[in-house]
Amino acid sequence: MSKCDGCRDGTAFDTPFSMAFQPIVDIGSGKAFAYEALVRGPNQESAFSVLSGVDASNRYAFDQQCRVKAITLANTLQLAASGSRLSINFMPNAVYEPRACIRLTLATAASVGFPTDRIIFEFTESERVDPDHLLGILKSYRDMGFQTAIDDFGAGHAGLNLLAKFQPDIVKLDMDLVRALIPTNRNGLSSKQ
Repeated sequence: MSKCDGCRDGTAFDTPFSMAFQPIVDIGSGKAFAYEALVRGPNQESAFSVLSGVDASNRYAFDQQCRVKAITLANTLQLAASGSRLSINFMPNAVYEPRACIRLTLATAASVGFPTDRIIFEFTESERVDPDHLLGILKSYRDMGFQTAIDDFGAGHAGLNLLAKFQPDIVKLDMDLVRALIPTNRNGLSSKQ
C-alpha cells in the first residue's frame, strides 16, 4: 500500500496521551446515544497539555493516533455493545485524501471488532480549512457509511455557509448560542440539575 505525501513527510507524534469519553445524551430518552472521545494527558491532564504539541509537521500522525486510541479504548469499554456510538474528532487539515487517510481507522476497527457503523466523525469550526476540501472529506465519509457532525457550531469559521452546503447528521451547538436558554441559579449552576 503506497502512502501519500502527508503520510510520508509527517513526523511522529511522541507525546503520550489517552482519551476521556464524554456522553452525548439524547434528551428525549435520557440515555447516551454516543460518547465523544476527547484527548487527555496520560494522567488525565487537560487537552491543551497534549494539543499544544501538535503542529503542521505532526498533525497527520496525531490525528491517526487519536483515531486508533479512541477505537481501541471504546472497544475495551464496550461502548458499541451498550448500543452507543463513538464520536471521533478529526482534523480536516490532517486528511490529505479521505479514502487513503481512513485506512488505519478501518484496519483498527476490524482488528478489535469495533463496528464501523457505530462511528461518527466530527469536526470543529476552530481550524481554518478550505471549504471544498472539508466538504470532500464529509462527502467521502458519508459515502463510506459514517455519520458526520459539526461540534461547537457557531463558534468558528464555517458557520451557516457550510451548513447550507452540507447537512451533517448531527449539529452540536456552541454553548454560547444556548446558554441564555438554560435557567441558572445565583451560583451559575443550571437549575435543572
